[in-house]
Amino acid sequence: MQEIIERYKRHTKDKVQPENQVGEQNLQHMQHEAASLMKKIELLEESKRKLLGEGLQSCTLGELQQIEKQLERSVSTIRARKIQVFKEQIERLKEKEKILASENAILREKFGDLQQRQGSSGEKEGEALCTESSEKSDVETELFIGPPECRIRRPLQN
Repeated sequence: MQEIIERYKRHTKDKVQPENQVGEQNLQHMQHEAASLMKKIELLEESKRKLLGEGLQSCTLGELQQIEKQLERSVSTIRARKIQVFKEQIERLKEKEKILASENAILREKFGDLQQRQGSSGEKEGEALCTESSEKSDVETELFIGPPECRIRRPLQN
């Protein structure tokens, strides 16, 4: 039995050591990758500062021209997007204008029908009121909302 245990221990030691080596290699790889990413971050931050116009003293003429070209491309991309957004807004507003114009036409039609109905029934009453009230007063002092053809004039109160 002791022999079996010793063989087991030897066998597991052989397996544990390669796993440790793999783990250590993995750790070294991760450390190398982290260092590489840190370097990339530093380069990106430096590039960002240069695009913002900071730290340009150390740049050569070629680097400055490259930065300028990059900024010009960025500005043209931004302007193109801005124009696209404006066009989309114009199209939405045109659609809204069409909808409102059709609603306005419907409302005008309804108002015209309503006005015709009221006009035919109220013409006779309005004419009678106008002739009757015109004899009573020369000066009108009250606010009246309605058509100007016929206003009910009330006598002045003293």
